[in-house]
Amino acid sequence: MSIKKQYQKAKPVCKVTFRMSKKDVCEASNVNIVGGFNNWSTKQTPMKKLKDGSFSLTMDLMKDCEYHFRYLIDDQIWANDPEADKYLPSGYSGSDNSVIVL
Repeated sequence: MSIKKQYQKAKPVCKVTFRMSKKDVCEASNVNIVGGFNNWSTKQTPMKKLKDGSFSLTMDLMKDCEYHFRYLIDDQIWANDPEADKYLPSGYSGSDNSVIVL
């Protein structure tokens, strides 16, 4: 898993690329990123499956904000990103959310 941030000079946004390797997702058929930026929708933000079996998604997110998020693999398995800036309790079943700070 990885997170890459590219701050834009002319806009108040940061291009953030979220990536999950094939090793991270095994033989998953779909991965969605779910978080505060999409109202915690489990279907609204699917990641693109690449030829090598990994998944990737680039989003424009507002700078000077923090976003809680998690990955949902095959509509069943929740995963956090080990490269998140921090982790905070989700409020559900003792799990944490990944947090990205921009």
